[in-house]
Amino acid sequence: MVVNLDTVGNRKLALWGIIIVFVISVSLRFWELGRFNELVFDEVYYAKFANNYLTNTKFFNSHPPLSQYLIAIGIWIGDRLPIGQDTTNTLASSLHSTFSYRWMNALFGSLIPPLVAGLAYQLIQRISYAFLAALFISLDGLFLVDSRYALNNIFLIFFGLLGQLLVLTAIKRTIGYSQLLIAGAGISFGASIACKWNGFSFLIGVYGLIGIAKIWRIVKSSNPDLIYTNSLLDRLAKIRTAHVVLNLIISPIVTYSLLWIPHLIQNPSPNFIDVQLAILNYHEKVGNGTEIHPYCANWYTWPLLMRPLAYYFKEYQPGYYYDVHAMGNPVLWWFALAAILGCGWLIIKNVCLIDNKLTIKKEALPTVQDLDINYLSVPIFVVVNYAANLLPWVRVTRCLFIYHYMGAVLFAMMGLAWFVDSWLRSSSRVWQVAGLTTIFSVAASFVFWMPVYLGLSIDRATLFDRLWNFWIFNWI
Repeated sequence: MVVNLDTVGNRKLALWGIIIVFVISVSLRFWELGRFNELVFDEVYYAKFANNYLTNTKFFNSHPPLSQYLIAIGIWIGDRLPIGQDTTNTLASSLHSTFSYRWMNALFGSLIPPLVAGLAYQLIQRISYAFLAALFISLDGLFLVDSRYALNNIFLIFFGLLGQLLVLTAIKRTIGYSQLLIAGAGISFGASIACKWNGFSFLIGVYGLIGIAKIWRIVKSSNPDLIYTNSLLDRLAKIRTAHVVLNLIISPIVTYSLLWIPHLIQNPSPNFIDVQLAILNYHEKVGNGTEIHPYCANWYTWPLLMRPLAYYFKEYQPGYYYDVHAMGNPVLWWFALAAILGCGWLIIKNVCLIDNKLTIKKEALPTVQDLDINYLSVPIFVVVNYAANLLPWVRVTRCLFIYHYMGAVLFAMMGLAWFVDSWLRSSSRVWQVAGLTTIFSVAASFVFWMPVYLGLSIDRATLFDRLWNFWIFNWI
């Protein structure tokens, strides 16, 4: 029996599911946010840098400044709130509550699941797919951990996703597209890059999709007998080159440059050009290998989750520990890797099919539906963006960490959600069971590893059940 997930009742249920996912995401990110009254991992940089803006202290940062602006705003507001004042310290060079320099990350991290839901819905207008995409990202440990501390990865992910959502929303119109939303996307992409340079990968993904769409339009126009359709590519192809240049090239550059102004007013030397060169020089000089950092992880180890990163570890009494591991949900990541490979295979298979059909007359085709590749919108979108967020790291020689994979794995999870949604809609009971099994397996895995996501009290035996150190895994 085919399960109809598009009935009014099921659509309302999926919408409520997205709301519940958002509420749970907020709860997990804000729960005991002041836990560990100290600077955790790179908070030793980012919380201090944010405080430097509040105290007008000159400093050099090896990343662009937007993340630190946002954390600084969070500190200024948080210190004036009646909550989160039970734990304070002077580790950032001024007296602040731990809540004050973490809550802005928690807020932006909480908004990522609904952003992903919006992105998924704009792709194929299936609320069930939007729910599953939001659910999977909310069940990932690395996104949870990075949302609970004053770090910068969550901000670049947020603005990168927002830019892509604005692009997809802009092209949704049957005729034309919204130039205002495209302009907003360019500003958002510029903000992502102003958090960390690898925020540019989200923009590379859009460039790739538009390039493919332009080629797609040429192929269709030069082959009048070709009746394939793909709404994503057809709509992206409508974006004029002039608007791409203005809104997706010039606008991000201008936005990125303007966001440096507050920093440069406080730190006039080095100037704008010199500080970009200084950042580049800094990262080029960072070495690689365990002698540089014990948790260095090359890019090819990320998809299999071979080397996660310990953010915090403390034995607070004999045999009992607090451990915060920046690691993905293992079951989710491995399923997501299989999904991105499956999406790639579907694209290759159908591109070959198109090539074989180019010379066939319309009258010889059994039905238009046989050549409808509109369902490939999701695979094309996730594969292009996955590649855009992963491949630039291949040639990077400095020490890398598992969190550099966050942008790529996000799209792999969207690919997995698409497969699961398709399985749940299948007429085969086997595929329906496979879809449900995948969901419950991912949820169970998240719960199993939650102690090392939230830094809960854990005994030695239980800790080592969750930190594997065998075969290709080195999680300790």
